[in-house]
Amino acid sequence: MFEGKTIGFIGGGNMGEALIRGLITASVLRPEQLRVHDVLASRVDHLRASYSIQGASSLAEVARHCQVLILAVKPQVMPLVLEELRPQLDHRPLVISIAAGISLETLCLSLPPDCPVIRVMPNTPALVLQGVSALSRGSGVTSEHMDQAMTLFRAVGSALEVEEKWMDAVTGLSGSGPAYFLLLIEGMIDAGVLMGLPRPIARELVVQTALGSARMVMETGKHPAELKDMITSPGGTTIRGLKVLEEAGVRGSLMGAVEAATLRSQELGKR
Repeated sequence: MFEGKTIGFIGGGNMGEALIRGLITASVLRPEQLRVHDVLASRVDHLRASYSIQGASSLAEVARHCQVLILAVKPQVMPLVLEELRPQLDHRPLVISIAAGISLETLCLSLPPDCPVIRVMPNTPALVLQGVSALSRGSGVTSEHMDQAMTLFRAVGSALEVEEKWMDAVTGLSGSGPAYFLLLIEGMIDAGVLMGLPRPIARELVVQTALGSARMVMETGKHPAELKDMITSPGGTTIRGLKVLEEAGVRGSLMGAVEAATLRSQELGKR
C-alpha cells in the first residue's frame, strides 16, 4: 500500500511521535519512508535519533517530497501552517489533519483545489498503541485514500469512519476522554491510600481494575449497566458505594464534561 511512498509529518509532538512509533513498530512503514519537520529543531533531532527517520529543516521540504502529509500541529497555529503549505502542494498529496476543531471546509478552502483531505481525531492512548481515532473524509477522497488513512491510524489502536457533523462530539468524548478516566483513576488511588493501603498497592489495584473493566465491556458485548448489576449484590458493599456516586452526580458531571469539551471544539472551529 505504501511501497515507494513517503509520509511526512508537520509537527513532531507527542501525537506525531506516537504515530511514528506505531507505524514503525507495526511494520506499516520503514523508517526511511518517514520525514518530519517541527518548529523545534530539538524535536526533529530527537525523532531522528530515536526512530532513524528523516528530518527536514522546513515545512516546504517535507511537503514537496511526500505523498501523504499528516498535520500534527495545534489548532491555533493551523492557519499559518496552511498558508505556508498551500504553494507546496501542486502534486496533490493526501493531507490528514489531526488538529481539534479545524473543519474539513476550513482545510479544503485553505489548500489547492482537489487536494484530498481527511480530518482525524485520535487520542493520547495512541502513545501506548491503544488509541482510538475517528476519521472524516473530505471531497475528492477516494476509497484508496481512506484505506491508507485507516491503515496509518490502526497502527496505534483502532480507527473508524464517522460523519464530520459528529467530530466535535468525538473530540469531547474520546479526544478529551482519557483525561476524565485518568482523573477517576487518580481519585480511586487516593481513596485506597485514605483507607490505609500503600500507594503502590493502591495504584496496581486501581489500574488493573480499570483495564479489566474496559476489557469486560469489549469482550462480552454486554451493556455496562448489565455488567454493573452482576457486581452489585443486594445490601452489599458495591451498592453502598454506587449510592454515594449517584448522590454526588458523577454521571451528570461526566455528561457535562463531554458537553463542555464538545462546545469548546466547536469554538475552535469558528476561529
